[in-house]
Amino acid sequence: MNSIPALYGSRRQELQAALSDTVFDLVVIGGGITGTGVARDAAMRGLKVALIEAQDLASGTSSRSSKMIHGGLRYLVQGDIPVVKESASERARLAKIAPHLATKSDYIIAIHSWKERWALRIALSIYEWLGKVAKSDHHQFWSLQQLQQREPGLNVEGVSGAIVYPEYLTDDARLTLATARSATQHNAVIATYCKVTALSKNGSAFQIDCQAQLPDEDWSCQVQAHSVVNCAGPWVDQICQLESTEAPKRLALSRGVHLVVDHQRLPVNHTVVMSTPDKRKIFAVPLGNYTYLGTTDEFYPDSDYWPPVNHADVTYLLATTNQNFPSAKLDADDIVSVWSGVRPLVGSTDSKATEISRKDEMWFGPLDVLTVGGGKLSAYRAMAERIVDKLSMHWSFNTSSCTTHEHPLPGGGPLPTEPQSPDAATDARWRKLYGSESSAVAEQGDGLVAEVRFAVLYEGALRLEDYWARRSSRAWFDTNAGLDSLAEAAAVMADLLAWSEERTTLEINRCIDIDRDSKSNLKL
Repeated sequence: MNSIPALYGSRRQELQAALSDTVFDLVVIGGGITGTGVARDAAMRGLKVALIEAQDLASGTSSRSSKMIHGGLRYLVQGDIPVVKESASERARLAKIAPHLATKSDYIIAIHSWKERWALRIALSIYEWLGKVAKSDHHQFWSLQQLQQREPGLNVEGVSGAIVYPEYLTDDARLTLATARSATQHNAVIATYCKVTALSKNGSAFQIDCQAQLPDEDWSCQVQAHSVVNCAGPWVDQICQLESTEAPKRLALSRGVHLVVDHQRLPVNHTVVMSTPDKRKIFAVPLGNYTYLGTTDEFYPDSDYWPPVNHADVTYLLATTNQNFPSAKLDADDIVSVWSGVRPLVGSTDSKATEISRKDEMWFGPLDVLTVGGGKLSAYRAMAERIVDKLSMHWSFNTSSCTTHEHPLPGGGPLPTEPQSPDAATDARWRKLYGSESSAVAEQGDGLVAEVRFAVLYEGALRLEDYWARRSSRAWFDTNAGLDSLAEAAAVMADLLAWSEERTTLEINRCIDIDRDSKSNLKL
């Protein structure tokens, strides 16, 4: 087990000492996919790196995406050629370094006219050329009869066939986690539940004041570094304000909502792309025993960790879904779980949220903090490479070239040849969640107990929410939104983390409250 990369987790005194006693080359603020990607890249190039996150890894946007690794065909229509090219190319790289976190899924777009058919085929041909897509993954055309056979529940009124092309689905939170754990393999210090409260400079050295955020914790420390990059996602502007109170706001926050229903209620076989009345595209995505729907895209004023879902969101998503799958007749009572996240777009709210480019932007502030806004999950690795290149040039770091595309993420090795659980469903689940590390999970026991133990001992889970929502995805894809598993999971965590009875109750109630509040406005 010594070869399994472990986050500091409950070793908080060791973490505090590591933060206080080292002068880092780089401090990364923010533990989402951008921050962890930068930390991994920089650490692999030989820099001394610390990552500081106010909550858990992927606790914001990076666990609330549409869970897709795709080139973004609509960005091609908008003229964002660089975004499409990079995102399409990066899909193959992720499938190489983390095959368990890149599941291929055919996307289906129903076609209503020959003009629409050929326009889309031309666009996809350009998309495939830009992304150097293998011929085996090129798009194809299904006749109406083929479409009816393969998606029998789809409304085919006025439809002449479908364009089909493959993309990838991922577990965004576990991708972020794996990236952070890979950074620790190269000596990066990952500090979660540690909030940056002040930024200053003493000569050429940055000083970053931090405050612990766990219940019953009361310690702080000051971290020193030669450079700082602000990857705080929706909280980027707040970190910029620490650098200078006169820093202008650069973000236009957008909220995306997803709904989860039982797959039996919406038994799609592929990812179906549906057109909304306002000419947007939403998806119906099959994932095991569930189907999820999304996403909305509208401006949102606050950088909440748990932005609300309301009746209008449900109506918007279900109306289009029911039009495309009329026999489903979905309503709010069918919703198993919901998630909502805030996107850190760089731009102005004067235009529509859907019209703002997803391209990342970088800028240096008055103290020379490099801030990063925007970006896409699909291109996180390439984005991190550009960021570290820019930092290395700006600060004259003597770094090696980027190799993040060559080395597997934790779990990205060959799968075990033997079942790792006597229960076939559990074995299949572990291979999806943990990949080649599923044998290490099995060493902790079986079922939920093994998952929780592995989450605490190796994956840095410090609160029940960390396991429930981000290490296991039970909050989204489990019976009763995973609430039935909370007591057992909390008992295991309490034993490992020495929680009192009061703390254990607090952790359970926190998850129950999150689920209740997220669903409180679903109905009229």
